[in-house]
Amino acid sequence: MAGHDPKATLHRYLRTGRAAVLWKLEGLSEYDVRRPLVRTGTNLLGLVKHLACVELGYFGETFERPSGETNLWFEEGVEDNADMWATPEESREGLVALYRRACAHADVTIEALNLDAPGRVPWWPEDNAAVTLHQILVHVVAETHRHAGHADLVRELIDGAAGYKADDDNLPSVDLVWWQSYRDRVERAAQEAGRL
Repeated sequence: MAGHDPKATLHRYLRTGRAAVLWKLEGLSEYDVRRPLVRTGTNLLGLVKHLACVELGYFGETFERPSGETNLWFEEGVEDNADMWATPEESREGLVALYRRACAHADVTIEALNLDAPGRVPWWPEDNAAVTLHQILVHVVAETHRHAGHADLVRELIDGAAGYKADDDNLPSVDLVWWQSYRDRVERAAQEAGRL
């Protein structure tokens, strides 16, 4: 394929995942962006905070390109999952801005290095710690899109909004009656299969 650039392709997918996560916050109250809707506490603003740590760690420390930002992953005495939720003192604006700065720092690293550039993930087991930019790009694309999926489900639980992005949800163009009928059909199929 003429003009095929693997790094540019991976970077485009990373940017798409980042945007998907951020738009899930739009139009929601402070409570709704923070509230946990599943047993593990997954919440929208916590996903943004976590992904900021992901970007800072994997594109910063891994390639010896620290950003100067505080990353909870490397702070002493931080409790488990501290990067997965926002305290009342942490503002939505502040955490979104942190994520944007982390992404901008990551973008500079991605642009500056070749895909085969070596790095070392200090928090991985030593036998897996040696990596390349290519491996980390794939890892962070997967991580970001995994959490974009979490954000999609959490947002749907909050107010029914679903889909890929604000101006293109990538869902069938149907009404709520169709969706209820579809959901009911899926439920009936599940019940029938459960009786087999």
